Amino acid sequence: MEYGSGSPGDHHHHHDGSSDSQRRKKRYHRHTANQIQRLESMFKECPHPDEKQRLQLSRELGLAPRQIKFWFQNRRTQMKAQHERADNCALRAENDKIRCENIAIREALKNVICPSCGGPPINEDSYFDEQKLRLENAQLKEELDRVSSIAAKYIGRPISQLPPVQPIHISSLDLSMGSFGSQGLGGPSLDLDLLPGSSSSSIPNVPPYQPACLSDMDKSLMSDIASNAMEEMIRLLQTNEPLWMKGADGRDVLDLDTYERMFPKANSHLKNPNVHIEASRDSGVVIMNGLTLVDMFMDPNKWMELFPTIVTMARTIEVISSGMMGGHSGSLQLMYEELQVLSPLVSTREFYFLRYCQQIEQGLWAIVDVSYDFPQDNQFAPQFRSHRLPSGVFIQDMPNGYSKVTWIEHVEIEDKTPVHRLYRNIIYSGIAFGAQRWLTTLQRMCERMACLMVTGNSTRDLGGVIPSPEGKRSMMKLAQRMVTNFCASISASAGHRWTTLSGMNEIGVRVTVHKSTDPGQPNGVVLSAATTIWLPIPPQTVFDFFKDERKRPQWDVLSNGNAVQEVAHIANGPHPGNCISVLRAFNTSQNNMLILQESCVDSSGSLVVYCPVDLPAINIAMSGEDPSYIPLLPSGFTISPDGQPDPDGGGASTSTSTSRIMGGSGGSLITVAFQILVSSLPSAKLNMESVTTVNSLIGNTVQQIKAALNCPSS
Repeated sequence: MEYGSGSPGDHHHHHDGSSDSQRRKKRYHRHTANQIQRLESMFKECPHPDEKQRLQLSRELGLAPRQIKFWFQNRRTQMKAQHERADNCALRAENDKIRCENIAIREALKNVICPSCGGPPINEDSYFDEQKLRLENAQLKEELDRVSSIAAKYIGRPISQLPPVQPIHISSLDLSMGSFGSQGLGGPSLDLDLLPGSSSSSIPNVPPYQPACLSDMDKSLMSDIASNAMEEMIRLLQTNEPLWMKGADGRDVLDLDTYERMFPKANSHLKNPNVHIEASRDSGVVIMNGLTLVDMFMDPNKWMELFPTIVTMARTIEVISSGMMGGHSGSLQLMYEELQVLSPLVSTREFYFLRYCQQIEQGLWAIVDVSYDFPQDNQFAPQFRSHRLPSGVFIQDMPNGYSKVTWIEHVEIEDKTPVHRLYRNIIYSGIAFGAQRWLTTLQRMCERMACLMVTGNSTRDLGGVIPSPEGKRSMMKLAQRMVTNFCASISASAGHRWTTLSGMNEIGVRVTVHKSTDPGQPNGVVLSAATTIWLPIPPQTVFDFFKDERKRPQWDVLSNGNAVQEVAHIANGPHPGNCISVLRAFNTSQNNMLILQESCVDSSGSLVVYCPVDLPAINIAMSGEDPSYIPLLPSGFTISPDGQPDPDGGGASTSTSTSRIMGGSGGSLITVAFQILVSSLPSAKLNMESVTTVNSLIGNTVQQIKAALNCPSS
């Protein structure tokens, strides 16, 4: 055994000289095998020898009593450490055993069935259940008070004094304002499924497949998938040629051969001849700081509000891990989303995916999305047609409060049904769901939010009609809800069952009907009808035509040729096409009716959405009060490029992306859509007369658009 009387740190002082080193070496003495054997035998008999026993041992072994004392001290310390290690091993084994039992019990509890009702067990304490009910009750009472106060403003007395009659709507919504009221309820009924949706879009509020509770092993696997996806996306973002090549139109296009060499995968999807890959990358500056953007990306409701023209539904199924220290860095969520092109001719895309957020450094964030494949024994898994490979964004803060955003979209899509011929070019070219559409929509919506935050009135607000910043914000929220409702109404989501009517062209008019109980819509049966046409006119020209209120009588068959005047105007950004207008029709019997209209335009396409709203409702919004309960039933147009290559060689153009695509010489795809309140009775049957009328309405509108733009009628 080693012995030394110096301090433990003495061996670090190499500068003390050779004489000190020699002295230290003399202090150490290694015992002989016989000495150790005698000491061990004595230790077994007596681990704590007294002074007399130590003196006897020192004489026997030729060692100093001090050496004997230190040997026994060291031996006792060593023995204690051995016992502690053994205890630790035993405790660790016991802990592992208890953990395994705990996991097994939790897994078993998931499958427990209540013997009384046959349902799942109640996991929470009844006290907390009662508290939840009390909170919910208080919220409902507060909501009722708010609705009552709004209703009282409309009718001039408290709602409690009204007799129990059918709900009174803001307007009669007769044919001249885009609805049939309750007329024509006689006659043969049409065999269309009546969707019982209670939301403004009648789309179910839950994903079609809700996975069972995830095990710890599932969550660990998800974390690994997300980390690997983050590494791949960062390499995709930071690498240029030969991984990314410039396409004919100047966009970044992924070179698939280089990608497969850089990221080899055992991928079975590509063996299917119906699977095609879409990959694109784009970057630009956004008028919003990085932290706010990250917060909106990680919240599914804010995500939907940010992309109302693309995202029809988004839900967080489960939070796998929360961000560090209350932030979003390190946050991992299992999510569901449904994406659309603004036409019922194009199927929506559904993704079950992991969204992982990581702060790379101060002011730089990365958010990656990657599909998560559920176990193959799940019956829903084989129906997935959309698979997202590592995609996402880099968000870099800029000194002026803006952000530079780089976006990557990379998906595999299985075309179980052929893409409609009108949309084939923009789907396969990546325009429809590509990075450029996401980024330009983000830029436009951030400009809109920046305008929403501005407190001063715009100089373009005509005549001071909107009296306060609160009134402006209320009007912008009302218009935003109108656009979101319109986009949802023309979605090809599974929540809509479209029926095609043979009619004016080879595409026909598609109709769907649902029962509306949303406070933001008139109660009753709502008929949605839409058709898509192609015109050999550039999208920007078509948008300018719809946007110009002086030309409105040329296409609005419901205006009876009456001119309209803009009485209020709110800018939604620097582009003059992004704005909200309040229009008033001249020479009409309904002087109390106004038209709320919002137009949106960016390089991926444009919208013009409008809705009749009566004067008291507009006044409520303009005064800054909550516009959530003003009923809206919007109609409008969506305009997108047809994806045909520019014959003038637009790829070499140095103009902005907006002018390159929206102002190119290609054609336009235009979706014309109307929503009509067929009856204020929720139990009413849809009749053939209503469908014939709306079919005629869309047909006449299309013919007038073609005539005004000098296009052939067939």
